[in-house]
Amino acid sequence: MKGTKLNKRLTFLLFILILAFTSVKAQPGYIISNSAKWQDVYSSMLYSNLINVRGYFLVSARHSSLLISQLGPDSEILLVSSRRDPYAFGYKSVLESKGHPTEEIASDDVNLELASRLDEINKYIIVDDAYGYNSLSVASYAVINRMYVLFANRRNINKVYSFLANRDIDELLIYGQVDREVKDRLAEFDPEIISTGNRFDDNLQIVEKYQEVYKKLHGEPRKQAIFTNGEFIESEIMSGVEPVVFIGRANVPDQVREYIPASDIDIGILIGNELIGTATYVRRQLGISVFVKFAQSARQPTGPISAVEDLDRFYLPRYILDLDIYRVRYNRLANRLEVTYENKVDLAAYLKGTITLMYGDETQTVGDIDPVFIDKGEFKTIVYDIDPMSGNITAEVFTIYGEAKNSLEYSLRKTLAVEIVEIADNSMIEISRVMYDKRKGQFLVEVVNTGEVDVFVDLELVDILINDELVTYGTEGVVFIQKGDKLLIPIDVIMTDEDIENNPRVRITAYFGERERSLINVLSGEYEYTLTGFGYLTGQIIKDLGKQAVVFGPLIVIIILLILILGMKKKCPHCGEINNLRSSKCKKCGGKI
Repeated sequence: MKGTKLNKRLTFLLFILILAFTSVKAQPGYIISNSAKWQDVYSSMLYSNLINVRGYFLVSARHSSLLISQLGPDSEILLVSSRRDPYAFGYKSVLESKGHPTEEIASDDVNLELASRLDEINKYIIVDDAYGYNSLSVASYAVINRMYVLFANRRNINKVYSFLANRDIDELLIYGQVDREVKDRLAEFDPEIISTGNRFDDNLQIVEKYQEVYKKLHGEPRKQAIFTNGEFIESEIMSGVEPVVFIGRANVPDQVREYIPASDIDIGILIGNELIGTATYVRRQLGISVFVKFAQSARQPTGPISAVEDLDRFYLPRYILDLDIYRVRYNRLANRLEVTYENKVDLAAYLKGTITLMYGDETQTVGDIDPVFIDKGEFKTIVYDIDPMSGNITAEVFTIYGEAKNSLEYSLRKTLAVEIVEIADNSMIEISRVMYDKRKGQFLVEVVNTGEVDVFVDLELVDILINDELVTYGTEGVVFIQKGDKLLIPIDVIMTDEDIENNPRVRITAYFGERERSLINVLSGEYEYTLTGFGYLTGQIIKDLGKQAVVFGPLIVIIILLILILGMKKKCPHCGEINNLRSSKCKKCGGKI
């Protein structure tokens, strides 16, 4: 009897143990992203590294069959698929047919879906997915510091806020440029903010935060770093094993040149060979070793010699700048060199040039001390005072350029003949007033042509503080103003009340000249502005009418009196008929009136 009771108790305990173990979710052997959206790939790879599981991602439909050969036998898989944009439809059944038990997550919002599965994570990084490179910049820090990256913008901030409000938040970091609505909605969580308006400066700050965590864990800083430009996802970039340092596409920005020698980094791993030029500069000029990771072994060998294939890389949307030299002129009348650049893409940029002039046995070198703004699709002429030159003149141009003043990561090298001209430019302008139309979201700058010739004008609002970042805005193309005329030139800038308070004055630079593509004259200054809009325009109309009334008032009064007199009527005392004021007899009864 006792033995029977003991067996029942043992059976019951065994049942409880089995129930306990089966209720715990088994850890998958692999995580595979099946999505054509980079946000899903990024979220899946970050998730896999946070739970310490090997992650893969598809880069094409064909890749889905190649990837299977890399998986261990009978391994369990968590398949993360985009509901709308998968690379391989029905991939779950394909994996299961190859002996891999597969759980599939099919979602329209993989980023938040995976975040909800990380119950032990209570630290988050907020980035805007409009800037994919920011996501890659923080990836290593997120992994080593056990943080999950959430994509937030004005469209989905309510969903992100609801998610965070239901979590016990230990740490929140807003990284890079985000919409004002995101900052305002998340302010109650007291976030740390890293946003200098420059992706290289932001990146170096996050590298320092990575090193701080690494020192706490290992007692010394990480001496090896990944070099990239934030243009693609690759497994090692997402691993968290090393910090990620942006080095620029064709030129190493100044702040990165200064940082690397002063840091603890002495080995760089370059992912891909697109940046081999800048990596070579880092090795030669900054004195650290650089190794290039550019290929992997072929997954389906086709011959006796082991072939290689490209790394699995998932490319992010790229913002590629393209600047060119339109022409270089030497204006002999003014002893000036006129260098005209053309921005060939729909993205604004900053440039900084060095021009070496060679004529006979002599040379002169001129250049820009500060970066110069060039708007999207614009021609910009920069003028340099030089010593007189003669004979055939050749210019060697070396210009670095980029998306921000101290992010000049691209380079332009060109040698070309200098055109010699003798052209006078007698154009003159002045800025008479500046207004801001809040309803339309634009500045209105009144420019007066005070010269004796027609003029072309291009305006810039320089370093205006919008959403806590300094931004430069320009007009939509060059504006033509006839001699003696004035024109209100709009510059589109959407500002909130806070932005208006932060910008009591604005700095405006006007480039102008007689020739549309050679705006060689510059007018610059700070201006106060008034608010305008429908009420303002109505007031102006009334005000203008008031001014006109002073001149034409008497005439208007006379006209009104004549109308009243001519329009007056008189009534017949006999029959009551209404007759014209000038009538002496009633038109109805003929009686005298």
